[in-house]
Amino acid sequence: MTVRTRVAPSPTGDPHVGTAYIALFNMAFAKSQGGQFLLRIEDTDQARSTAESEQQILDSLRWLGLNWDEGPDVGGPHGPYRQSERREVYDEHAQKLLDNDHAFRCFCTTERLDVLRAEQAETKQGSGYDGHCLQLSQEEVQSKMAAGEPHVIRMKVPSEGSSKVEDMLRGTIEIEWSQVDMQVLVKADGMPTYHLANVVDDHLMGITHVIRGEEWISSAPKHQLLYQYFDWDMPVLCHMPLLRNPDKSKLSKRKNPTSITYYRDAGYLPEALVNYLGRMGWSMPDEREKFNLDEMIENFDIQRVSLGGPIFDQEKLSWLNASWIREDLSTEQFAYRLHKWLLNSDYIMKFLPFAQGRVETLADFAPMASFMFSGMLDLSEEDFAHKKLEQAEVKKVLQFILWRLEQLRQWNKENIFAEVKTLSKEMGLKLGDFNHPIFVAIAGTPNSWSVMDSMAILGADMTRARLRHAVNVLGGLSKKETKRFEKEFKMLGSESE
Repeated sequence: MTVRTRVAPSPTGDPHVGTAYIALFNMAFAKSQGGQFLLRIEDTDQARSTAESEQQILDSLRWLGLNWDEGPDVGGPHGPYRQSERREVYDEHAQKLLDNDHAFRCFCTTERLDVLRAEQAETKQGSGYDGHCLQLSQEEVQSKMAAGEPHVIRMKVPSEGSSKVEDMLRGTIEIEWSQVDMQVLVKADGMPTYHLANVVDDHLMGITHVIRGEEWISSAPKHQLLYQYFDWDMPVLCHMPLLRNPDKSKLSKRKNPTSITYYRDAGYLPEALVNYLGRMGWSMPDEREKFNLDEMIENFDIQRVSLGGPIFDQEKLSWLNASWIREDLSTEQFAYRLHKWLLNSDYIMKFLPFAQGRVETLADFAPMASFMFSGMLDLSEEDFAHKKLEQAEVKKVLQFILWRLEQLRQWNKENIFAEVKTLSKEMGLKLGDFNHPIFVAIAGTPNSWSVMDSMAILGADMTRARLRHAVNVLGGLSKKETKRFEKEFKMLGSESE
């Protein structure tokens, strides 16, 4: 049997280090077994998926050296490799499930489902869909469809017994069917959910091993059931431990920069980041800390993965990156890497017109634009001194705009400015007073070109990281302060609706 693994990222935002972590272990396993590694794009959420985000995913994984044998940009015998281009395949298989009485059409409205969830939360009895539309006769279903009533397709689930799924790291995982929801397989817009699309694609693309994050363990029974319904062999499953913040919480952009592009733009070496991700829950047989991708593949054994939640600590990554720079690059190689990173013409051209309009000599450029090439800025509380706002109010401005920008789906100047303008109005502050601490957090000074342009160019993760850093420079937030700020922030949102 030829081993085939895959990674299927969703192009709805910045490429995540968690995606790279799962991709790395899929690739290492496949290549260590002489197999193939495949990339598939999960873009069934058409409202949020963008071509730009997809390209970022491809560029970021390639920057790390995680190359795939089949995928949307290289082709292969099992394409297309974008789920949005496989609609007919999913329609065909959803119909098979309906024809064989393994699925049903659900016409329940959002309002009914909201009431159901509220009742279940109040009574603490039952969870998930209650099977209401299972009682509809064929005539009723046909009548509702003829009338054009919106609906989804759900899978049928046994009411008794339990599912037993084998996991490469965890052994037998047993989950009672009463804990498994009647999963939506096809949404009201006709697009499949993750569950149907991935099962169908994995089978048709010959995937033999599915290596994914442990957050999908609860979905394993649903997938096992779908394989049974289609009369297919199920791939071998392996659920990797989740990456965690130093405080043991799940790795998230609220506490750590999570975008691969952030680490690339902040001057980390791809070898160091791959090395660090490879150490997340796995170790070399000789326990050495530094190794490259080829060495990891050569020595890879999935059984060496530890189930303890690996901690993604940026300080340790920085230490490892420094070791790679000092010990593994010659001066000539360092010069080449530095030149390639520092003099990236595509990046520089995005802000060069702003600098050109402000310099008097060429020598003015370096100090003026240095913040565009920096990671975290060297700031102090004094830098945020404000003529009209107390330090507590400055900190509130920074934290509130951070929270607002964390919710921003499309990262561009227009959307950033709209959020800044709206929030300043909601907080009753003049735009100039509101923007002052944001300028300092992003550029290190209030005297720079448009901070909206700077944030758009620096990107979401770098911008949010600098705002978070600024809040910490001002003392950070205590638990009590966080609760108070969150309450005020929610009130602002409700007042603006």
